[in-house]
Amino acid sequence: MPEAANPPYAYRLSAPNSPTSPKACRDAVAALLQANDLHDLADTAKLLVSEAVTNVNRHTATELIHIDTLVHDGIATIAVRDSSPDRHPHLRHADTDEEGGRGLLLMQELAYAWGVTWANTLRPTSKHIWFELRDH
Repeated sequence: MPEAANPPYAYRLSAPNSPTSPKACRDAVAALLQANDLHDLADTAKLLVSEAVTNVNRHTATELIHIDTLVHDGIATIAVRDSSPDRHPHLRHADTDEEGGRGLLLMQELAYAWGVTWANTLRPTSKHIWFELRDH
């Protein structure tokens, strides 16, 4: 008899939009991945969550950040949601002397897939920066 696949596990973390949230969020997501035996994805997830949450903190007036993590069969899909749909993130190439501006470039290079989606597309109320990491 074939082995049954594990069900997907979904987690949601909410954090205030503050300068301390990137660290708290990245550590929480890494702990979730480690608890689901996705140890090899934890460091990459920490970096990308930190970048996404930092972007929300720097570029939006969102009061509360939500992070949804879905874990299923060696795949982690992580979405960072904010309530500023009018702020459109875009990939850019930072100058070598710039301190920031590389978050989405890192996401493009390190994630299996990534993107931006808007909730309530006719009149967007929020946006999600999401990325997928795979352990195979």
